[in-house]
Amino acid sequence: MKNWLNRLRGGSDNAGAAAPAATAAEAPEDAAAAQAAEIDATYYRWLTASAGYAAPSDVEERILDAVRTMAGNPREAAELVPRVPEIIPQLLRTLGDDSASNTELARQVTQDTVLVAEVIREANSAYYRPLTTVKTVEAAIMMLGQNGLRMLLARLAFRPLIRLQPSGFARQAAPRVWSQSEKCALAASLAAPGLTAPAFESYLAGLMQNVGLVVGFRLADRITQDGRIPGSSDFGRNLFDVSRQLSASIALYWEFPPDVSDAIAQAGVHGESDLRLAQALAQGDRIAKLRLLIDNNVIDEDDSLVTDGLDNFQRRCLGKLKDVTED
Repeated sequence: MKNWLNRLRGGSDNAGAAAPAATAAEAPEDAAAAQAAEIDATYYRWLTASAGYAAPSDVEERILDAVRTMAGNPREAAELVPRVPEIIPQLLRTLGDDSASNTELARQVTQDTVLVAEVIREANSAYYRPLTTVKTVEAAIMMLGQNGLRMLLARLAFRPLIRLQPSGFARQAAPRVWSQSEKCALAASLAAPGLTAPAFESYLAGLMQNVGLVVGFRLADRITQDGRIPGSSDFGRNLFDVSRQLSASIALYWEFPPDVSDAIAQAGVHGESDLRLAQALAQGDRIAKLRLLIDNNVIDEDDSLVTDGLDNFQRRCLGKLKDVTED
């Protein structure tokens, strides 16, 4: 077990070496980029631990090229993920209307019995901690507030896009990718106010960021045809980069706010983006990956990636993500 964990942290194996840890002599932006690269490498190793293999370079390039090509054809890419239930966009439009009443929202929510259960469950979750059990839709909407309800609806809309995959490695990885998406969205929304970025758009960007990665895994399944995935850390970081561009492309095709698409495209660039929304997303992505690595015993709470890589506020966000339960 210890050797397996060490390999996940970047020890030598057939998946290639992870990025070296930053040194004190490096400039702050270089140190941050090096830590982000190490987090990505460690996360990718964990994500692919049961199916990663030392793929030939031509296989890696075929997969990356397929994702790049798909980024130029977002309509085709969008067909590889399920459609959003019709009631969700309808509710999101209502939530965008400042004159909409809670009564109108409750009327729309009650059209979908599954949605009723989700809204009440959310209001009673550890995140909101009501003093007494919430039992009605109206009370649940009051507890969540319009922003909380918007975030819940967005999460419900994205869940099937990422979790419901037909076969191969995409199906195997989907629950973990969804968990990271959910945590990333919450962490990004928590980081947003301190960066003067919009909280809901940060949440949307966090949920949307991994849609391209899931499409990338489906394309990889077509190429490898055996449920395996290249395990190299370098390939993993490259896949994150190109799939992020694919996510941004799909977001534009789905008519998401342009700032959301721009944030997804810029969040993974070396150095810090000037776009505040991208900064919130990058922080949320990093914190969510660390949370998963800690919860799955890949790294410890006092690992240098946490103690040196996160400031006090970000460490508090990391703690808050412990309360996020899997849908």
